[in-house]
Amino acid sequence: MTIEEIQDLIHTVVASGIAELEVQRGENRVWIKRHGGVTQEIMIPAPAPAPAVHVAPPVQAAPAAASSTGSGGGLGDLTDPALLTVTSPIVGTFYESPSPGSQAFIQPGDRIQPGKVLCVIESMKLMNEIESEISGAVVKRLVDNGQPVEYGEALFLVKPN
Repeated sequence: MTIEEIQDLIHTVVASGIAELEVQRGENRVWIKRHGGVTQEIMIPAPAPAPAVHVAPPVQAAPAAASSTGSGGGLGDLTDPALLTVTSPIVGTFYESPSPGSQAFIQPGDRIQPGKVLCVIESMKLMNEIESEISGAVVKRLVDNGQPVEYGEALFLVKPN
């Protein structure tokens, strides 16, 4: 893929107003995503399969925790570098329970194990159960019920076992 082709793709994204575009040709892939009127491009040389749930250390967990939903439940400092962040594996709408009015899958303070359903993310009219890949205690839910979420957006802070 040439620089001119990539520039044409960026121009198309800006002109059309779409939020993101991904184009793959062979082993070359370009992903262009707009944030607040700014267009970013990310070049990835070879495609890699995405896991069901990405777990990574939180980036600046304190500001997100201060302005987000849920209670810490007395589980400690939300800036603790040992906390892990469970992120969204897909774009969609976050739901804390299987149906309106029913009990949430998990609450801050709950202990989780791999395979435990944490939430549902609705994407393209499909309900996708998001399961834990780690063991630990849920410290904080970082998104509101019914809130749209992006790929890679932080959903929960977990103190691992």
